[in-house]
Amino acid sequence: MNSSEIEKLKKEIWENFEKIEDFSQLENFRIKYLGKKGKITSFLKLLKELPLEEKKYLGKELNELKDLLEEKLKEKEREILFREEDKDLGLDLTLPGRSPFIGTLHPLTQVIDELCEIFSRLGFEIVTGPEIETEYYNFTALNIPEWHPARDMQATFYLKNGALLRTHTSPMQIRAMLERKPPLRIVAPGKVYRCDADIRHSPMFHQIEGLMVDKDVSFSDLKGILTYFAREIFGEKTKVRFRPSYFPFTEPSLEMDIECVICKGKGCKVCGEAGWLEILGAGMVHPEVFKAVNYDTELWQGFAFGLGIERIAMIKYGIDDIRMFFENHLFFLQSFK
Repeated sequence: MNSSEIEKLKKEIWENFEKIEDFSQLENFRIKYLGKKGKITSFLKLLKELPLEEKKYLGKELNELKDLLEEKLKEKEREILFREEDKDLGLDLTLPGRSPFIGTLHPLTQVIDELCEIFSRLGFEIVTGPEIETEYYNFTALNIPEWHPARDMQATFYLKNGALLRTHTSPMQIRAMLERKPPLRIVAPGKVYRCDADIRHSPMFHQIEGLMVDKDVSFSDLKGILTYFAREIFGEKTKVRFRPSYFPFTEPSLEMDIECVICKGKGCKVCGEAGWLEILGAGMVHPEVFKAVNYDTELWQGFAFGLGIERIAMIKYGIDDIRMFFENHLFFLQSFK
């Protein structure tokens, strides 16, 4: 036995090693080269017949070959095992890889979180309340009399027990003021319900209500906070305007518009050629609302505002159909990663 014979053995081993395809061939290979009568074993037995120097040199080479081959056989065994498991599962390893599906927050959730973060910076506390309300919290305490159109069955979902699905998040004004003493600042995001459905309205949608009560709260404070909010959510160059309006629970009342994000005030179909988009209603809290919660109207003043989350999201992302938020098509949701 000499080095050339070992080299010839190595060549034979690795050529046959590449041909192994299954466990049966693997075991036959193991026996042929590493078994008690295997070729490597036989070569090791011949070492005793060699001079000491050759024994050391060739013995080292054979033992290194044996160790390497044992390691490669373990790797081959794992490879065959995984291949057999994939075959059992019906996997085709020749197909191109697929990236894992990564989930994301719903666009409405993202907008709610952004709004809450903006108002939190201004010292507003986030509160939530029930979606099933009484007429008292939803209407009466908010200075909405029985004859008001908002109480019409076409607008409100009434339940058999006399309760109703809240039509706005404004009842949280009453609940917060009954539970707390002024001063206070709250925003209340949540679901609301109305009998309405088209490309711009949904029977269930989301609002966020804001309320601030303190001494010497002014209309200017309201306008300043709303202007800050609009420029944080739509961009610092956003133009705003305020128009007189009417709400039974605020006096004076206003509606706030922003310059159309599509046409930049020039007029288009989205803004009805007006150049402006309405985004919310607000006003100073009506004295009758303060009376309902036993707040001293000579001492405390406040303002309230409410806005639709879907409307903010539609303007922010250029979406023209509210139903897209609820149909949950993956191509739509994935664009908000």
